Amino acid sequence: MHPRFRALTAGAACALALALQPGIAPAEPMHGIAMYGAPALPPDFEHLPYANPDAPQGGRIVFGESGGFDSLNPYILRGRAPWGVGLLTVETLMGRSYDEPFTLYGLLAESIETDEARSYVEFTLREEARFSDGSPVTVEDVMWSFEALGTEGSPRYRGAWEKIESMEQTGPRSVRFEFNTQDREMPLILGLRPILQRAQFEERDFSESSLTPIIGSGPYVVGDFEPGRYIEFVRDLDWWGRDLPFYNGQHNLDTVRYDYFGDAGVVFEAFKAGEIDSWREFNAARWRTAYDFPAVESGEIVMSEIPHQRPSGITGLVFNTRRAPFDDWRVRDALIHAFDFEFINRTINGGTEPRITSYYSNSVLGMRDGPAEGRVRELLEPYSDELLPGALEGYTLPASDDSSANRANLREAARLLREAGWQVDEDGVLRNDAGEPFEFEILLAQGADETQAVVDIYVEALRPLGIAARVTTVDNAQYTERTNEYDFDMARYRRSLSLSPGNEQWLYWGSDGVDRPGTRNWMGMDSAAAEAMIETMLNSTSREDFIAATRALDRVLTTGRYVIPFWYSEISRLAHRRDLHYPERLPMYGDWLGFQPEVWWHEQE
Repeated sequence: MHPRFRALTAGAACALALALQPGIAPAEPMHGIAMYGAPALPPDFEHLPYANPDAPQGGRIVFGESGGFDSLNPYILRGRAPWGVGLLTVETLMGRSYDEPFTLYGLLAESIETDEARSYVEFTLREEARFSDGSPVTVEDVMWSFEALGTEGSPRYRGAWEKIESMEQTGPRSVRFEFNTQDREMPLILGLRPILQRAQFEERDFSESSLTPIIGSGPYVVGDFEPGRYIEFVRDLDWWGRDLPFYNGQHNLDTVRYDYFGDAGVVFEAFKAGEIDSWREFNAARWRTAYDFPAVESGEIVMSEIPHQRPSGITGLVFNTRRAPFDDWRVRDALIHAFDFEFINRTINGGTEPRITSYYSNSVLGMRDGPAEGRVRELLEPYSDELLPGALEGYTLPASDDSSANRANLREAARLLREAGWQVDEDGVLRNDAGEPFEFEILLAQGADETQAVVDIYVEALRPLGIAARVTTVDNAQYTERTNEYDFDMARYRRSLSLSPGNEQWLYWGSDGVDRPGTRNWMGMDSAAAEAMIETMLNSTSREDFIAATRALDRVLTTGRYVIPFWYSEISRLAHRRDLHYPERLPMYGDWLGFQPEVWWHEQE
């Protein structure tokens, strides 16, 4: 045990003493917690609004994945684990309702307690909580899990761990965490940490990749599997949590299976052949034209469109600014101008998909058109010397003249490159003052067929500028290894963003990621302005201040020119067997975590 974690620290004792003073009301245990305001559901709620409590039980669903897996531990950097391990077999202290921006309700924990400043959080475990082997979930398991994840797990867990001043057992089923940093999101972040069984790692190294299934407390256990081919998750008939109101209408299927194929094209063919049961379509043009096969025409396959209210997030080609010449914003701006979005969108999607205009576009959190105003401007002005053009004045992505030539934008790109010290020689090659040609690599993973088509068009568009871009395609394991080490010039990049951004923003955009491997700051951004906006987001006490800080962060990110944005979709497109059903009442996040397969069920007509 870490030396900070003793029976009762001086700070904790002081906090308890203050809470007992006359006139200072102690905090009360709660059934749930919201980032702002109170949870929407009362303590006696019967089910989540988007779950069907009358859903029948039984049946199975088979998903198709490209690539493979070589580990069953998704909580460390080493190895690649199936998505379903964390989703289906491991529980957290609290669970998220996807019908609210950021609200948690008790799962392993029956209650949560914190103060107005959220300087601490205390969880009380449910007495009936059990791991799949029948052993109880204990405070020792919770404390060990936090320490193991924070010190040996993936870097995404370290930020929160470093903000914990002390943790202590305060009762037979209660554990308290004191924080050393002001961060109002911390109680919610800890509520979502996976809880693992301490005993299973007494004889094995947590940080080592392994194909030994993790013993969790979730609704499913790992069944039959063969690395690189398939894995099955089988519903635990003795699952302790089956009667919790939070889970009423969820986890209705007996078996969830993932089959693995060489690339996305093969997965789609497997779906058409009836080998898998559900396919999430990301290409709008193919949704209109490629679903004329017999199973669709006969009605065996249903095409469902799921609306959502979440931000666009960012999908595109990311620059690695740790490397020249992408450390120069003018070069990045030039290459953004050379990307003819209108032509590419028409070619790939039939021109139907809206462009990502900022990281939080399509939501209330996104930057607004025109100059920064009001509270947003007030937050940004202290960093005016650092901010790039457009952050304060207003910024929009360049649009082409809707022809394949994109002449005006290519002229602007050439101007920016000259300003950055690049000139085209007599052979038409773009070179810097040292005579070095402008060459770079675009890294893609196997199976990224749509991105490959986009990149092929883009590479040709760069040739008139004298730029030579080469495309390297590697298998999923190499792709993960290289991106974890930031060993690329440019790569396909996707970050799904929520309506409740918080501590994960450090992992995405924090300066620690410049040198620390394994973060999600692939671009290598180091921005005091961005970090100040994240701090403000985390410590805002009003929704209005939080929105202003997020809009300000969105301006810093977008005008940083770190990514060449693609498009997003205002709906999710799911083709699935007609005997697989989902509730009519949809969550505000739409087809998101907590939707498929969690609230789906199997029922023959």
